Amino acid sequence: MEATIKDVAKLAGVSVATISRVLNNSAVVSPETAEKVNEAIKELNYRPNFLGRNLRKRETNVILALIPSTEHTYYSEILHGMQVEALNYGYDVFMSTTNSYRPHEERLLGMLRNRTVDAAVLMGTVLDDAVLKELSEQYCIALCCEPRENSDVLTVTIDNEKAAYDAVSYLISIGHRKIGMVSTEGRAPSSVEREAGYIRALKEHNIEFDEKYIFRDSYDYTSGMKAVEYFMRMENKPTAVFAVSDFLAAGVIKKGTETGINIGREFSVIGFDNISMTEMYTPSITTVEQPCFEIGKTVSRLVIENITGGNNKGRVFLNHRLVCRQSTENVRKI
Repeated sequence: MEATIKDVAKLAGVSVATISRVLNNSAVVSPETAEKVNEAIKELNYRPNFLGRNLRKRETNVILALIPSTEHTYYSEILHGMQVEALNYGYDVFMSTTNSYRPHEERLLGMLRNRTVDAAVLMGTVLDDAVLKELSEQYCIALCCEPRENSDVLTVTIDNEKAAYDAVSYLISIGHRKIGMVSTEGRAPSSVEREAGYIRALKEHNIEFDEKYIFRDSYDYTSGMKAVEYFMRMENKPTAVFAVSDFLAAGVIKKGTETGINIGREFSVIGFDNISMTEMYTPSITTVEQPCFEIGKTVSRLVIENITGGNNKGRVFLNHRLVCRQSTENVRKI
């Protein structure tokens, strides 16, 4: 049978409370007593039940990270940042995928009620604002990547509207006037904000906005390919495209190349996120970079501050940047 804390206390000749203090690195235990306890632990090969102990303290030192799917690789860099920062504070990050299925997301968030996690970070949620507000009043939660305009929940992200504005303004600066946009049909908050930035850039540069120049479908790679087919059927075809994700931009480039379009010279493409494939793709993809690692670190730090009594709320913006590559670099003045 496995040794218990009482067995350790008996061998070390101290109380169970003293054993607990040693396990918690309490300063009230003398070095000599701590050494005696640690020797007993080693001799008995005692393994503390940290989960049970933390549940009794109503703490687990665990943050739950929920992602909609594993298809978007930029989540991995955010998770990496979360884990690195959490470890600095003695916390762990557990990740689970919701597949944007509400019952599954709600079941996972039940871990907050069960006190098996101390906090939850949602990287895209199907829950409505009222539910999020209620959750945030009872538990420590945060949003990451996908903001909610009417939510006071702690949110770490970039300024999506400004990022899209900068991308489209760049296309205009290299000579484009007919610029298409590849967005999403589900109207994710980030896509809505990026569409707003696209429209503002056009209007501020005296280019009339035409709803027909926005193609909406899924985040899937093939949607970018379908967008090219759609744009090429138009009478006044766009000479450039801004896509709300790098996967969509890659689909645009693939289909455009297959169609005989010279990407980068007669047709420019900008994506969003700066995932690893953008640099390896041919041609390499100009994109808006999200500081994913820093987003992860920041959300972990702010969430842990809230766990320990802080009151971080509202939206925290991190800086984006435009990374220019081959898909826009050789364009002729239109």
